[in-house]
Amino acid sequence: MDFAEARRRMVDGQVRPNRVTDPRILEAMRAVPRELFVPAPLRARALADEDIALGGGRVMLQPMTVARLIQLGLPRPGERVLVLASGTGYGAALIAHGGAEVVAVENEPAIAALGDEGIAASGLRPGSLRRVAGDPAAGLPDGAPYDLILVEGAVPAVPAALPAQLAEGGRLVAIRRAPGEAGSAILGRRAAGSFSAVPQFNAQTSLLPAFSPRPGFALV
Repeated sequence: MDFAEARRRMVDGQVRPNRVTDPRILEAMRAVPRELFVPAPLRARALADEDIALGGGRVMLQPMTVARLIQLGLPRPGERVLVLASGTGYGAALIAHGGAEVVAVENEPAIAALGDEGIAASGLRPGSLRRVAGDPAAGLPDGAPYDLILVEGAVPAVPAALPAQLAEGGRLVAIRRAPGEAGSAILGRRAAGSFSAVPQFNAQTSLLPAFSPRPGFALV
């Protein structure tokens, strides 16, 4: 299978028709080998218009969804970006390919390891993507503030710990999906010390297990 040609068809047939126009994202999706971020038996399906199951209730977001989320966050070259529940690292690699400085937090080592080959083959600038094991719902306060926080999946609400890790004017992007409701991508901003988030477009995917409410877990 000619994966380079298949990625071109993925961009032209799935991503661009769904209102993804940022040329940096389109170029990254042609260049970053999505097929190397999934288990080997699933590589032929990696470029299909669907989520890819990774086990344990986790999925790799379908190409159109991850592209629209990244475009919503508008990462700029040189910005500091935190990707939470980064999975195999595909979304983080796309953002790093566009010139941002990315830290990716994942709590499932086996899932993170699935992306080792893909990251090595993505041609990223050395140091542009750093992967960290940790609790995605807690963010990574030691590295704050961030210009952009991207939660790569659906959450019932935004944990209160995350907006505090944004720089002034920083953005937060996630899929918010309350139990029993349809999901929607949200764009939040921190301004004058406060945070507010607004729905942007419908988006469906699995809820992230790490963001399930638990005692002492505050949500906004």
